[in-house]
Amino acid sequence: MSMGPRFDADIDLQPSFPRKRESMSLGPRFRGDDEPAFRSTFARLVVGLVLSGGLVACGFHLRGQADYAFSTMFVNSPTALPITTELKRSLEGIGSAQLVAAADKAQVVLDVNSVEDNKQILSLSAAGKVREFLLTKRVLFRVHDNDGKDWLPTAEVLIRRSYTYSDTEALAKEAQEQRLWREMQTDAVQQIVRRLQSARKPVA
Repeated sequence: MSMGPRFDADIDLQPSFPRKRESMSLGPRFRGDDEPAFRSTFARLVVGLVLSGGLVACGFHLRGQADYAFSTMFVNSPTALPITTELKRSLEGIGSAQLVAAADKAQVVLDVNSVEDNKQILSLSAAGKVREFLLTKRVLFRVHDNDGKDWLPTAEVLIRRSYTYSDTEALAKEAQEQRLWREMQTDAVQQIVRRLQSARKPVA
C-alpha cells in the first residue's frame, strides 16, 4: 500500500542560488568613461608647466622675487643704522640686482636719508594715567645714479603701531614695545623693497 510520495535520499531539498563571483582588485582602474577626464587633467597639467616656464623666460617672476630696472646697487646711509643692515639682507635675498661695496661701481645708489622713531601718548585713563601709546617710524629714502639723476625721487615710508599700557604690567609692556619696533622696521624694509620696483632710468 502506498503511504504517500517517496523522496530519494540523494535529492537536495534546500533551494539553490547562483553564487556571486568574487574578484580581487589589483589596483585602481580607469573605466572607459574615466579615461577622457584623466587625459584632460594630465593635459592641463602639462600646459600649466609649459606656460609657467614661458612666463619666467619672458621676465615674470614668482611671488617673493623682485625684478628691478637696475643691475647693481649701493646702499648708503649717514650712519650705521639697523634698518640698513636688514634692508641689505632683504635685497640680497629677493632682489634681482646685485649689491656692491662702493657707490662708483653701482648703477644706482639707494640713500637712506633719515630714520625717525617717535613715541607719544595716545590716550589717558580717567585717573590721568597713560592708557595707550602710539609708536611712529618714518623713513626717507632716494634712488639716484652717480650723475645725481633720480631713478626714484625722495620718498617716505610711515609706519604706526599702538598698544595699551598698564603700570602693573610694565615689564611685559616694555617687551611688547620692543617687539613692535622690530615689526615696524621689517614692515618699513618690505615697503622700500617693493617701491624699488618702480625706480626707472631717467629720460635724458
